[in-house]
Amino acid sequence: MYRRVVVALDGSAVAEAVIPFILEIAGPLDMEVILARVIVPPAPLIVEGSVQLAVEDPEEVRLDAEEYLAALAAELRGKGVRAHTQVRKGRRPAEEIVAMARDAEADLIAMTTHGRSGLGRLLFGSVAEGVLRESKLPVLLLRVTEAQVEQRALQAAAR
Repeated sequence: MYRRVVVALDGSAVAEAVIPFILEIAGPLDMEVILARVIVPPAPLIVEGSVQLAVEDPEEVRLDAEEYLAALAAELRGKGVRAHTQVRKGRRPAEEIVAMARDAEADLIAMTTHGRSGLGRLLFGSVAEGVLRESKLPVLLLRVTEAQVEQRALQAAAR
């Protein structure tokens, strides 16, 4: 049924919380996993009528993202899962994630949502909500908060 899944990651532990769930289905279904990250260019900062740009080396940002994904892909391969990586740059992460899935001919998109609601969601938006709205593919969405990730890390360390 599912042959290929795009797992959207943003570099946070919250986003990585979806990986154990993917591992549970990827192995038995012999799925190919594409770990994906969208790099969002910094927005210009307007200070008292002047425009200032945050200066980041775009090549360094891309390399950091690729190294991050490569390490996760190596872990998945060590567990017998076919894993690849893809990094894209774009101002609208949800649209880029959906485009990556379409271009990869994926059957599923998997990601977490940070669980923001109310004002936080209004201010920061929701990439997960955008993916749900834009995608024609099924979306496996796991709601995880930073507190839950910290609690799981403490439990794992205690073992």
